[in-house]
Amino acid sequence: FHFATQETHSCLGDFIRLAKFGKPRDGYFLRAESFYNLASDIDRLEKERPGLLIHYGDKSLHEQSHGESFFSLFMNRFGGNGIYLLDEPEAALSPQRQLAFLIRLDELVKSGSQFIIATHSPILLAYPHAKIIQITEKGFEEIDYKTTEHYETYRAFLASPENMMEKLGIF
Repeated sequence: FHFATQETHSCLGDFIRLAKFGKPRDGYFLRAESFYNLASDIDRLEKERPGLLIHYGDKSLHEQSHGESFFSLFMNRFGGNGIYLLDEPEAALSPQRQLAFLIRLDELVKSGSQFIIATHSPILLAYPHAKIIQITEKGFEEIDYKTTEHYETYRAFLASPENMMEKLGIF
């Protein structure tokens, strides 16, 4: 798919180089913000050449909830031996669906796939085979899961929501 609602490019691509991956059989780039446009384009193309929807669960992504449509993508479109670049795939997923996504991610990793994921989700960050890279003004730094800001924030909140609300001045 090649569509854009607005030309917005990050300079991050200027600093990332992919190492030799081999020859992936599949690939996908997901940007949560453009998923609605993707779903519309899939519907348009399905009318022109029926058969495309089989790769998305055989149902229009617009006829599913936001979370169901994301999950349909992961379950039906992603195959093994692929490279997948995902920008905030948790955006539409409940915590339970994020856990289900981890199962699918693990299946795909075990079948030779590689994922590069930008996420704020402490659930997705917990994937045991993940290499977590934090990007700061100093550059790229590999960090441990429990030292991520997202983990620490959620841990503090869940340990004492009342305390967090008090610190925020909400009580």
